Amino acid sequence: LTHLIARIQADDTAAYLHFHNAQDLEDHVAGDLAMLLAERFDQSRRAEPATAAEISLAARVPEPYTETIGREGELAEIRALLAGGLHRVVSLIGPGGIGKSRLAIEAAHANTDLFPDGVYFVPLEGVLEPGLLLPTIAYILGVRDTGAATLEERIAQAIGDRHVLIVLDNFEQIIDEAPVLVRLYSLAPRACFLVTSRIVLRIRGERVFEVETLDTPAPDSPTTLAQAQAASACVLFAERAASALPGFELTTANAADVIAICRQLDGLPLAIELAAAKIRILSPRDVAERLGQSLPLLSTSVRDLPDRHRTMRATIDWSVGLLTDEQRAMLEDLGVFAARFSLESVEAVGENRSWGPEAIETLAALIDASLVQRIDSGGRSVFSLLTIVREYALETLESRRAADEMRIAHAYYYLDLVHRVAPRLRGAEQIDAVAELGLEVPNLRAAARHLVFMDRLDDAGDFAWTMFPYWWICGYFADVRLWMLELLEKRMPLTPRTRAIATFFPLWAELWQRPSNQVVEGLGEVVRLFTESGDRHAAAMALAAKASTRLQFTDLDEEVFRAEIGEAIATLHDLGDSWAESLAEVVLGQFGMLRRDIPAALEHLGRAVDIADAADDAFTRVVAGNNRARLRFVLGERDAAEEEFRLTLLLSIRLHFVDGATYGLEGMCAIAASHGDAWRAGALSAVAATIRETTGIYDIEGFAIHLAPLEALRAVDPESVEAGEHAGREMGLAQAIAIALPEADADVRAKVPSW
Repeated sequence: LTHLIARIQADDTAAYLHFHNAQDLEDHVAGDLAMLLAERFDQSRRAEPATAAEISLAARVPEPYTETIGREGELAEIRALLAGGLHRVVSLIGPGGIGKSRLAIEAAHANTDLFPDGVYFVPLEGVLEPGLLLPTIAYILGVRDTGAATLEERIAQAIGDRHVLIVLDNFEQIIDEAPVLVRLYSLAPRACFLVTSRIVLRIRGERVFEVETLDTPAPDSPTTLAQAQAASACVLFAERAASALPGFELTTANAADVIAICRQLDGLPLAIELAAAKIRILSPRDVAERLGQSLPLLSTSVRDLPDRHRTMRATIDWSVGLLTDEQRAMLEDLGVFAARFSLESVEAVGENRSWGPEAIETLAALIDASLVQRIDSGGRSVFSLLTIVREYALETLESRRAADEMRIAHAYYYLDLVHRVAPRLRGAEQIDAVAELGLEVPNLRAAARHLVFMDRLDDAGDFAWTMFPYWWICGYFADVRLWMLELLEKRMPLTPRTRAIATFFPLWAELWQRPSNQVVEGLGEVVRLFTESGDRHAAAMALAAKASTRLQFTDLDEEVFRAEIGEAIATLHDLGDSWAESLAEVVLGQFGMLRRDIPAALEHLGRAVDIADAADDAFTRVVAGNNRARLRFVLGERDAAEEEFRLTLLLSIRLHFVDGATYGLEGMCAIAASHGDAWRAGALSAVAATIRETTGIYDIEGFAIHLAPLEALRAVDPESVEAGEHAGREMGLAQAIAIALPEADADVRAKVPSW
């Protein structure tokens, strides 16, 4: 049945099966494919997907850094719920610190066999606006938003009928978005969601699983060593204490104290871990006595919270109470950061804080107290706060009316970072600049939020516009659109430039999804506002976008189009913006293909390539090069097309630009098919098709130049093509690159697995 379905799917995607030999196909393609290429050009830049068979680093389920204790029964119950197929959303519900995230991570690792098409982990701790739920899921799945189609449609197509598990961690912050999950699982019938939340979602298809505390000895049981060893809460305390004080273990002498600690902490895992961290300086008896004295007092100050919340909050209060003033101040200040942050960023925002001169030593003390975690990421040390600790820190900071000051310090550090890095997003340093910003995405999001929240609207607009190349390369336009709409909704006085920026980004999505005269008029107003503000460069980019919108009309006014795109290119050239000039020349190449003026199309695409080469800009070289290579292949210039596809594939790998790499793989498939290499052509086609199916890219038939030669080859050697396709469906991107570029050096091959 699987084999039959695969054949049916293959037939359904082949638009040229009714031609019976290669010559007929070539004659037809040479005459008509140029128009198809023109109709689809801009859609080739609509998404930057991640690999299909190899889950990206961002999507991988985190590896537990310590052993999970006392959750065997819960894991078995969760497995039964996931395996039964009756529940589309399984919600792990419980207070902060009870271990929901850890349980979800363990369940995800333990049930990979139930979900052969992948398990994805979506951290939501830094996602505070409901509108960012879909962009965050899209990012993890590898779907990039460059404006085309709605993200809900793209995500649904990306999942399709794949049997996947998507873990959504810390959903309570955006609980109003829960109905989105119903829409997603309705469109993707084999997807299952495992959600952690402090609040029940209350949606159709949800199965609530209450996460309980760890076992502690019964109140009336003897406080013996055997009782402690049999209680998971006590075992957890002993293991974490041994991490703080090597050699610590449960003994007859300390069992009663450990039992007392765990009882006082209600078996809450995080509270127990925080208490165990104090064993480095306090004995179990000291810890028990101090908790006995402080917890009741601390808990009474937060009586409006449920019991377990009060215990957790009081435990954090107690842990923080053992810190010095500087350490406590730093912990509170760190609450403004997103999921992870670097030492450099901490030092920068702490420049005028009491702890600033001793930032490293103070941070180390917080790590020792288990209030801050250190993680290795991309070869550097980064740091993070647990969600409940971050909430505590930020609430305390706000209670002292110091939060706004820190938000501004945070925002301006990242605004400064953006201004330092942004010039490198165009040109020879682009690849390194994209990688550098990629490590800071959560904090870039947070900085944008801070700027809008604090009414620093001109800075927020400047932040968004300065990062325009990055948003396009990495597909974050949904995020930016949301920030700009929030900015406009404030109805505060704006400079013409800021209003132009805030108006532009929502129109960018409309440009690709619903091109209309209203979009053209809106972009015309953006051009006017940019011109009024004296920003000729931004005005030219908006004018090019306006011309691109017109190009999608069936009743194109060629004279107006030529005037607009010509003026935009002339201005961009004048100002030395080769990045935007190259992309505008590609639009003229598209126009040439639309008019079936192949010489003009080749001229403009060649100019776009030359501009990109002169600037040593990887992104524009990939976009222009893939378009020219496709046209060259159709025209029979196979050697030139192959050379260009190889180059764009190599550049895409270095840039981590999966969309460009996918087109490169399809190009190499076409080359392989034209050489009669049936297995290789089949394998590369299957890998590219899988990536496209799982990343929601729409309407690619016009660019699918590999389909015609592949079907011609299938008619001659169906067994080899089918064998290659079968192998390709099981391949990851790294294996596909090895087949497409067997001569690639070790440096290139090393970049693919970390993608």
